[in-house]
Amino acid sequence: MNTWIKVARFQLADRLSYTAVPWGILVVNFAIWYVIAGSFGGGGTQVLAYNVCVIYVVYFFVGMFSMFRSLPFAFALGVSRRAYYCGTVLLAAGLSAIYGLLLTLLKVLEEVSGGWGVGLHFFRVAYILSGPWYQTWLTSFVGLTLIFLYGMWFGLVQRRWGLLGTLTFACTQVAAVLIGVITVSSSHDWTSVGHFFTALSPAGLTGLLAALTAVLLAGGYATMRRVTV
Repeated sequence: MNTWIKVARFQLADRLSYTAVPWGILVVNFAIWYVIAGSFGGGGTQVLAYNVCVIYVVYFFVGMFSMFRSLPFAFALGVSRRAYYCGTVLLAAGLSAIYGLLLTLLKVLEEVSGGWGVGLHFFRVAYILSGPWYQTWLTSFVGLTLIFLYGMWFGLVQRRWGLLGTLTFACTQVAAVLIGVITVSSSHDWTSVGHFFTALSPAGLTGLLAALTAVLLAGGYATMRRVTV
């Protein structure tokens, strides 16, 4: 565990990527939508932006690049693959917990202020981030951790098998989704799919995301064991 903490601190040598970049892009995006919402004349009109998702997109790339920049140097220092992977995951989980709490606070402030005074729905995402604060925090925490691990896995695949392997990895996932869509369409069972998601509570969705996070964690670790520098 002590080595994992050292790896997490080692990764934070690049604080800009882990802190300033995700939040800087989110702030710029929020400012743009705030101006757009204000142009509608204030709180009389509700503007549904939901662009809080931008921080998740950036977090994906942060996770992916965490497997590029410092990995060779860490190996040169004698850090094992397991320690490097677990330390980076520990950092991701810690930052996700903090960032999830900040997103929850911003969502509460948005509710109290009536959409920042201009009717803007930026941090309040219907169904997903619309429950009590602790549910919002838990969902944000799990979602951020999941997307970071997903990015890490892509980074590991690229380092292990190169561009061709990354394209194959991505295309395999797209093909799996298309097969699922075709299967459901051929059986005319979209009603059941819709019923499943509409009947799924926010807490249930968080549990589903947590299960997927565990799968990504295991998949990334299996890939990490064969990564070469």
